[in-house]
Amino acid sequence: MDWLLDPFNYEFMRQAMIAGVLIGILCPIVGTYLIVQRMAMLGDVISHAILPGLAIANFLNLPLLAGAFIFGMFSTFVTSWIRLQSKIKVDTAMAITISSFFSLGVALIASLGTRLDLQHLLFGDILSISPTEVREITLIAIGVLLAVKVFYKELLFFTFDRLGAEAVGLPVNVINFGLMAAITLTIIASIKMVGVILVVALMVSPAAAAYLLTRELHWMMAVGSGLGVVSCLTGMYISYYFNTPSGPAIALTLFVCFILA
Repeated sequence: MDWLLDPFNYEFMRQAMIAGVLIGILCPIVGTYLIVQRMAMLGDVISHAILPGLAIANFLNLPLLAGAFIFGMFSTFVTSWIRLQSKIKVDTAMAITISSFFSLGVALIASLGTRLDLQHLLFGDILSISPTEVREITLIAIGVLLAVKVFYKELLFFTFDRLGAEAVGLPVNVINFGLMAAITLTIIASIKMVGVILVVALMVSPAAAAYLLTRELHWMMAVGSGLGVVSCLTGMYISYYFNTPSGPAIALTLFVCFILA
């Protein structure tokens, strides 16, 4: 029991555990839609694309959340535009977008002299998370999960049969915009925890493991969230006791869960 309870003696670990549970629930639920639509790499695109927004917002003393959200959404529109205006496939469009936005972000962070820590942005540092950031994550998680609950049937129809949803009169463009917004907000909430490079693991790995174990979307979300929470907490215990970076520890734990599944 001492081994389990000792980390809770420290405020930073208590904050990290709360954030880990919230993100562990949120990311797999949103990631479920990416897995089912075969768009898992879109999460990677958005996570890298928010870097320019963070750099510009920090330089102009604007809310980082606003800058990240604008550029995250912009990256989805750029990906769609490239795919529609040329003969290339969506995976190629994603590769072009991710490399361009990520390069722009790194260049802006270096040239604007921002106070952003590039290493923490890339790999995360959940153990330094603040109570204010925990509150932001809580608000994002409540908002996104509530939206998924309210519009579950519409999202289910849109996910499995977009043409059918459009034929019966559902506003598919609005639904798609809402889903992209939910994905972007989820990634923004997760960046502090596992960083730009590893955030896609938190969204995709538990959802993919749940996909192998279940047959219905709601069970895929439930099982994925359970695996996400267990992996986040396990990763933080590994980080605490073995002095390893928290983000990679969580990502590797997620990989083990997927392999077992």
